[in-house]
Amino acid sequence: MLEPLHALRLVAAISLHRGGITEMAIHTIKVPDIGEGIAEVELVVWHVKPGDAVAADQVVAEVMTDKATVEVPSAHAGRIVAINGQPGDKLAVGSELLRIKDTVDDGTSAAGTSEAEPPPPAAVAPSAMPVAAAPAGTASPLRAAAAPGANRTTPASTPAATSSLAPLASPSVRRHARELDVDLAQVAGSGPEGRIRHEDVAAYAQRGAPAAGGDARYTAREGEIEVPVIGLRRQIATRMREALRIPHFTYVEEIDVTELETLRLRLNEARGETRRRLTVLPFLMRAIVLAMPSFPQINARYDDERNVVTRYAAVHIGIATQTDGGLMVPVVRHAEALDPWQMAVEIARLATAARTGKAKRDELAGSTITITSLGPLGGIVTTPVINAPEVAIVGVNRIVERPVIRDGAMVPRKLMNLSSSFDHRVVDGADAARFVQALRGSLECPALLFID
Repeated sequence: MLEPLHALRLVAAISLHRGGITEMAIHTIKVPDIGEGIAEVELVVWHVKPGDAVAADQVVAEVMTDKATVEVPSAHAGRIVAINGQPGDKLAVGSELLRIKDTVDDGTSAAGTSEAEPPPPAAVAPSAMPVAAAPAGTASPLRAAAAPGANRTTPASTPAATSSLAPLASPSVRRHARELDVDLAQVAGSGPEGRIRHEDVAAYAQRGAPAAGGDARYTAREGEIEVPVIGLRRQIATRMREALRIPHFTYVEEIDVTELETLRLRLNEARGETRRRLTVLPFLMRAIVLAMPSFPQINARYDDERNVVTRYAAVHIGIATQTDGGLMVPVVRHAEALDPWQMAVEIARLATAARTGKAKRDELAGSTITITSLGPLGGIVTTPVINAPEVAIVGVNRIVERPVIRDGAMVPRKLMNLSSSFDHRVVDGADAARFVQALRGSLECPALLFID
């Protein structure tokens, strides 16, 4: 049984120390106020559990707002007493996140103590009873009970039962299995103590399990996995549901990027060693910047609650970026003030920050129009979903080389589709078409991108 001293230490939060009594403080770590009027956050992951020792400034959890994941550090060193919430839970800003107890000042540190602390009361089931410590060299009763197939009457020196034991089945079931060429060792029994029945053999054979010498490529697969939609995936789901309430329409145009590709390759050859290599995106961003003064209603954000459209002079371009956790949209701010090489540097920096989870909140918010590109993955047409509250998104598809009739002759040209979606409440179809044609004019004659 637990020593009374441990129970006293647990209930009264005190400890004996060098003949005296030292009070141990309990510190509460609260959900931080991240700013921008955020009232609640989603708990994404715990990095600690009750009983763990932590150091000051050690990250104990990650929470997510509607913009970014935020790491929560511990303000104190000590040992975790209790945690509040499970991944996926919504927690109010200022509510309790966890509790930390100071460790005893007896020469040990928060990273390691000389004796194990008992678990906090909340971590023990009401029906749980203390278990006496097992003598050295013997397994505890809980371990013995938890071990599948363990035999408590078997001496410690006797090896435990292994999977080499014959499956539990009657002679008739074994004969049935032989007739169907079924390996009983692969069949899960539904009878008492896992005994295999005739119906288990028949079901296994019907699922198409390969017989000896059969083709394993055509083996039936079973099983299912439930994946909680939390963290970034929940944010994406919420944003997509809201975005699809917008009356979208998509306009697709084919663009001849032969001259653009020639220019891009030459610039990379000439300056690739001293500047970041250029992709198509910086040129498209520059084309968008040049078009916006003529189409201010497209460089805008729509406030549904206030029924107000805000048009922006600055062009803040979101770049849809795939990460391990899902899609994120870091923002290249003031694209109108950047040349193509500066844009390329900023795109690469933001993409790396997003994929490594280091993107800051202000780097993931405030875009006025978004570019999405699935070009490297193929596809000739997409129907992009608007990144609300923006009113337009431009999608880049793959470049293909095809024969084209020019001046009566068939010539090879490099062609790419732009698939662009617009909010029909704000952007009329004719304006959307003229905007895309303006992009086409700049991209098909790339010298225009460098002329004021």
